Amino acid sequence: MVDLYEPMHPYDSGFLDTGDGNRIYYEQLGNPEGKPALYVHGGPGAGFPKRPTRAWDPEAYRVIRYDQRNCGLSTPHASDPAADMALNTTQHLIDDMERLREHLGIERWLLDGASWGSTLILAYAQQHPERVSEIVIQAVTTTRRAETDWLYRGVGGFRPEAWDRFRDFVPESERGGDVYRLLAAYARLMEHPDRAVREQAANEWLAWEDAVIEGEPNGIPGMYSAREMDDRIAFVRICSHFFSNGAWLAEDQLLRGADKLAGIPGVLVHGRYDMGCPVQTAWELAKAWPDAKLHIFDDSGHVGSQDMAGTVRQALEDFKSRR
Repeated sequence: MVDLYEPMHPYDSGFLDTGDGNRIYYEQLGNPEGKPALYVHGGPGAGFPKRPTRAWDPEAYRVIRYDQRNCGLSTPHASDPAADMALNTTQHLIDDMERLREHLGIERWLLDGASWGSTLILAYAQQHPERVSEIVIQAVTTTRRAETDWLYRGVGGFRPEAWDRFRDFVPESERGGDVYRLLAAYARLMEHPDRAVREQAANEWLAWEDAVIEGEPNGIPGMYSAREMDDRIAFVRICSHFFSNGAWLAEDQLLRGADKLAGIPGVLVHGRYDMGCPVQTAWELAKAWPDAKLHIFDDSGHVGSQDMAGTVRQALEDFKSRR
């Protein structure tokens, strides 16, 4: 297992103007002449961690990190009610990635990410396979209907008291039927003109997210709630917007389109006891994508483990000299 490198700090940062009023924050780390790699964060709406990274060889990689629309340092921030969510869809995010690649003068890049980041990586790579050199994904999800239903309803069988609270926060008329109805109710609450309502809805949503993972192996209590209020509002506003709309993806779209990834080496890393993203999706993706290798860890859930992190680092080490 490869050791951690010395902390890598940005040598460049800036904003990408998308032409529709959005500005995407990005930064570059490592070697400007190194192998390009893009880190794609989760959420959607989590933003990337603003701390030095030690997983990448700073001599071998040119690492790009960025905040997806309306979160992190990108503007406008989704905590501002004036931010137009109609301009934030999966296709917008795919186009932003491609626009950023062109802006930075990169021909092909490695894509690395987890959770929602895996959905966005797969969607981008299936539209632009010629621009992707390798893929490394942790906590695989494709945001299909079955996965969304599990995360926001099915897993409630393990946390019934927390799920009842999550469900009962919305009006009674919005609680029955399709899970998307419940998520849409939260999305509407996140557009409420009263900030206090938005804050309370965000806190209830994040309490549910916390409950899902806190009992996993290596689970971290309060992990989702441990952010500033503006970031909580942005996270939940973006999540509820995306998930209530099925991320604008046809059912099984990313699994059915896995043949478009032919020739792109992939490493899939997943915790067997991931309560939010069951391992079934990673298994199905690996079967549909022969160039990908799946690693399942019995000591981990969604948060990961030392062994999972080591496998990701090893993948980055193996790919760093591949041209």
